[in-house]
Amino acid sequence: MPGNNGRPLIAPSILSADFARLADAAAAVDDADWLHVDVMDAHFVPNLTIGLPVVESLKAHTDLPMDCHLMIENPDRWAHRYAEAGAYNVTFHAEATEDPVGVARDIRAAGAKAGLGIKPQTPIEQYFEILHELDTLLVMSVDPGFGGQSFIPAVLSKVRAARRFIDSNELTILVEIDGGINNDTVEQAAEAGVDCFVAGTAVYHADDPSAAVERLRRQAASASARLRQ
Repeated sequence: MPGNNGRPLIAPSILSADFARLADAAAAVDDADWLHVDVMDAHFVPNLTIGLPVVESLKAHTDLPMDCHLMIENPDRWAHRYAEAGAYNVTFHAEATEDPVGVARDIRAAGAKAGLGIKPQTPIEQYFEILHELDTLLVMSVDPGFGGQSFIPAVLSKVRAARRFIDSNELTILVEIDGGINNDTVEQAAEAGVDCFVAGTAVYHADDPSAAVERLRRQAASASARLRQ
C-alpha cells in the first residue's frame, strides 16, 4: 500500500459524534490517524452539517490531521479555503465539478492533500487518467448524505480496480473508503485494497472510541497482510 508503509489509516468521522462536544470527540480518538469531517450543504446531498467556521474552530483543538470530505456544490469555489484553514486532506466529489484537475491543483497549491470522492453509482475508470493529480481516492460505500447506513458490498469491485491501476502504475495515492465501515466490514475493504478507513458509528457509538479505533486498525492490518501474501 502506498503512502503509509502499509499501515492502515483509521479516520473516525465526527458526523457520528455529539456536535455540541466536537473538541471532546476529537480528544477521545487522539490515537487515530486522521479526523474525518463531513461537510454537507443540503444541495449536493440532502443533509446539512458543518462548514468552514466549525472546521477552523476545531482545528485549534486537535492535533489530528483533518480529513475534510466536501459533499457540496461548487467545490471550485470552496475547496481551497478548507486547505487554507489547515485541513490535511480535502476531498471533493467528482460529480460536483467539471474540472476535477483544477480543483485538485487549487487544493494542493493551498497546502493540503487533494482527494477525489466517487459515489457508489459513479463509474470509476473514467477518473483513472487523472489519479496522478491526486493524493486520495475516496470510494463511497454508502450513498453520501447521512451516517449510519449499511455498507454496499458492490463498491469493492471499484476498490479492486483502483488498487490494480494504482499499483501497476506505481502511483502514490491512498484509497479511502467511507460508509458502513465497522468490525464486520473493515476486513472486506482491506482485502480489496483500501488504505484508509472512515468509521463513524463504529467508533463514536462504542463505549470506548479509542479502543474501537485500535480494534479496527488491527483487523484492517490483518486483512491487508493477507492481501500482500
